[in-house]
Amino acid sequence: MRWPTLVLIVLIALLQYPLWFGKGGWYRVWDMDRQLQAQRDVNRKLEQRNGGLDAEVRDLKSGYDAIEERARYELGLVKDGEVFVHIPQR
Repeated sequence: MRWPTLVLIVLIALLQYPLWFGKGGWYRVWDMDRQLQAQRDVNRKLEQRNGGLDAEVRDLKSGYDAIEERARYELGLVKDGEVFVHIPQR
């Protein structure tokens, strides 16, 4: 009675191994699900950044106000007849 029980337990263990650790097993599915969730989080952040950049590009293409504003703040440009005053900060 002891020998057939041991053989059946080993057989069940051998049949269960692919289910848990084989290709397409539960462990691999869990790992892929975790990777998928991490990639979705990265994609969500990139979509938000791309949305902001898209809005900025549309704004720059639509008129000169946005271009003038960037030129003033990033490059320090001034119009004719204006006086540029720089106040250094501590």
